[in-house]
Amino acid sequence: MTTRPVPALMLQGTGSDVGKSLLVAGLCRAFVRRGLRVMPFKPQNMSNNAAVTADGGEIGRAQALQARAAGVPTSVHMNPVLLKPQSDTGSQVVVQGKVLTTARARDYYRLKRDLLPRVIDSFDIIGRDADLVIVEGAGSAAEVNLRDADIANMGFAAATGTPVVLVGDIDRGGVIAAIVGTHLLLPPSDRHWLRGYIINRFRGDVSLFEPALGIIENHCGLKNYGIVTYWPDAARLPAEDSVALEKSGGKDGRYRGKADISAGRTIRIAVLLFPRIANFDDLDPLAAEPDVDLILIRAGDVIPGDCDLILLPGSKSTRADLKFLKDQGWHHDIIAHWRRGGHVMGICGGYQMLGHVVADPYGIEGDPGDEAGLGLLDVRTIMAGDKTLRQRAATVRAGSGCVVASGTALQGYEIHMGDTGGPDRTRAWIDLGAKESADGAISADGRVMGGYLHGLFAADDFRRGYLAAISGAESAHDLNFEAGIEATLDGLADHVEACLDLDALWNLAQQRGTLSFNTP
Repeated sequence: MTTRPVPALMLQGTGSDVGKSLLVAGLCRAFVRRGLRVMPFKPQNMSNNAAVTADGGEIGRAQALQARAAGVPTSVHMNPVLLKPQSDTGSQVVVQGKVLTTARARDYYRLKRDLLPRVIDSFDIIGRDADLVIVEGAGSAAEVNLRDADIANMGFAAATGTPVVLVGDIDRGGVIAAIVGTHLLLPPSDRHWLRGYIINRFRGDVSLFEPALGIIENHCGLKNYGIVTYWPDAARLPAEDSVALEKSGGKDGRYRGKADISAGRTIRIAVLLFPRIANFDDLDPLAAEPDVDLILIRAGDVIPGDCDLILLPGSKSTRADLKFLKDQGWHHDIIAHWRRGGHVMGICGGYQMLGHVVADPYGIEGDPGDEAGLGLLDVRTIMAGDKTLRQRAATVRAGSGCVVASGTALQGYEIHMGDTGGPDRTRAWIDLGAKESADGAISADGRVMGGYLHGLFAADDFRRGYLAAISGAESAHDLNFEAGIEATLDGLADHVEACLDLDALWNLAQQRGTLSFNTP
């Protein structure tokens, strides 16, 4: 007896950043609310915004959000190939949660032919515990110059018999040409799997687009599964990659400064945007605070002299980003800020930069060598050993000198290379439990602190306590960050269900592997 394959549906894009990730998250929650067990899957992702999984590996943070939307634990098999850029031409290659190698683009093109079996293995593992798998493609479906070794889009769809729905972003303009052009470029063997399309981020009167539906139908014969209208609350959910930071200055940017704050407590936080910034979702809880003005400092900018806190975020290439920081002259601004009595915090790679030196004797991040740090913490970091990947439940350690009350709960994850030690580690402020050593360091004056724990600002009590300490005033607001994420995911599911034909999408997913597929 032949076992019927698990129903699956794949969203591919006419380009990058068309909104696939959030559509998958919305569909995951919407179908879960219909009583299905849903699993997200992305064959290949490229992002330095990674999440540590329940099974001890790492995947793209977008897949972690999709798993949350589906109400299932994260797994390395949800994103079996993760590329983490370390330079303009090379990336760390993570396969099924663990680092496989570092490869330049041309070398990876040859390597990924051998990765398809690993991808299909992960897809099969995910499918064993699912009623429905919703798959997200990567980049554009029409990158036909890369089709021979493709594992992220049509190469995966063809290998697994998964039907594809194309997503086009009308907010960019040219969406009709993007859909028709993608269909035209695909060879007939790939068009076989392309069954329809979704228009995303539509603003205004949807009825005005109705003539376009007939045009697309005449040229492609593809079914329209719905038009998703623009949904501003999308900015409240964690972003997949640094495109969100690049767009942050626009009217819809999630990290734009709150220039309209005019009354009450205002806390100005300057965040340094490194070229290889990593895990920048640490910023989301701060951006969500009504009385926090989050200022993103880009190349060529000067750090404002009146900020309360300078935050150094994570980095995928600590030495290179530390050199970049100094090339910008930001080290002078940071030292001046500290001398004026300001606070400085570093998370993960930013923590390493606060010490005296970041040493890489084995060339883990590039050529072997050292880079002098800012010297605000009496610590040194050596890049050596295995990569640390751990989910963490912690508290603020008693007697550390932390401005937040001891015992305050923290929840987060570690994802880093390197070991940091030195005299200021005696004021480690993150208590990892009786059987674990404490993490982090605080300067003797208490105004400079750092640690490896990502996600600490998502802990409401810690965030409130820290902001109150550096501003000298309690907030009039009572933000519950995690509850807000859940409510936003519910709102996303409501919006997706109102805009898309979920019954038709479910019927399409069930056609995976059946004889009903005939080439259009």
